Amino acid sequence: MTQNAIPHNDVLSEVQGCVGLITLNRPAALNSLSLGMIRSITQVLMAWRDDDTVQAVAMRGVSKAGPFGAFCAGGDIRFFHQAALAGDLALEDFFTEEYALNHLIHNYGKPSIAFMDGIVMGGGMGLAQGMSMRVVTEHTKMAMPETQIGLFPDVGGGYFLSRCPGHIGEWLGLTGELVAPNDAVAFGLADALLDSQSMPALWRALGELRSATVDQIQNLVALYSIATKDHCARARSLVDPVFSLDSIVEIFTALQADTSAWAQETLGRLRHKSPMMLHVTLEQIRRARTMTLADELCMERDLVHHCFNPRHLGKSPSQSETVEGIRAQAIDKDRKPRWNPAAIEDVSAQMVEPFFGSPWPQGLHPLAARLNLSACVPS
Repeated sequence: MTQNAIPHNDVLSEVQGCVGLITLNRPAALNSLSLGMIRSITQVLMAWRDDDTVQAVAMRGVSKAGPFGAFCAGGDIRFFHQAALAGDLALEDFFTEEYALNHLIHNYGKPSIAFMDGIVMGGGMGLAQGMSMRVVTEHTKMAMPETQIGLFPDVGGGYFLSRCPGHIGEWLGLTGELVAPNDAVAFGLADALLDSQSMPALWRALGELRSATVDQIQNLVALYSIATKDHCARARSLVDPVFSLDSIVEIFTALQADTSAWAQETLGRLRHKSPMMLHVTLEQIRRARTMTLADELCMERDLVHHCFNPRHLGKSPSQSETVEGIRAQAIDKDRKPRWNPAAIEDVSAQMVEPFFGSPWPQGLHPLAARLNLSACVPS
């Protein structure tokens, strides 16, 4: 039996058997998330959470070629740019509601599975990482590339990156490095590798389940899984000695002194990022390592407000690193962001620390009520 849930052009939902199925249906934009999509996904998940006939949830994306082939490329950064310049308060709503959705998925209470085929970046990682089963394919292109646009790895990125082995999380968050499917499993960012051609069969099999416990879904996924190669030890041998260092300046210095191809490629990637947000991101991930998810998301909500409202730096929203990064990457597409400060050595602790202060009075944090917290703990 097929039961339609809440209709939305960009978010399709139905119940097959005892499993709720969500399809992100914005292929022309690689399923990047709009505020409307976030609200629709939240509404569907909350309805199914309280529906005993729905025992599990699965989520996929569609590509221009059809189902699968792309999961979600992140938030709609063109909207971010336009809203920031216009002073549109919907931008604040976007991040509040997106982070609340991330928290809902992590704490859903029913088995869930993310079909992470194709591009899985930024907000797509936020949707997937809280699910109980995360499957990748040979086509998966996974990353947290926010420093490229003058932002930081949000949507719970500080939480799940900081829990990768060793200092893999700092490396991924700072560089925006693409994670190969095998490495996604080894780094704890995926649970199983599938051949992309088997994705439709697994999706159909979920809809045929008579009951859907975590064990049953894991056993079903195992039938379609293929072996992975664990390169984690080799990656850590390169990453940990550098990305365990105390500061961005020390990380750069170590890479500059290392003539290996890996070090020079990594240094080249970092040089294209916002120096300010490299400092902020390192501090975010280090703090997140000892935080609960709820407190980490509250910290991110503070951070993202300051990213678009950098008044502590004497800048207007239009002068923010994030607006400039999006301009260079997605608006003008000149790939030549004018970062300010332009060098990592010119970023001081006095510039970074205010990013972590909450702009809201105690008890009035926008996530406190949504996450059922008496207050968000100051970061």
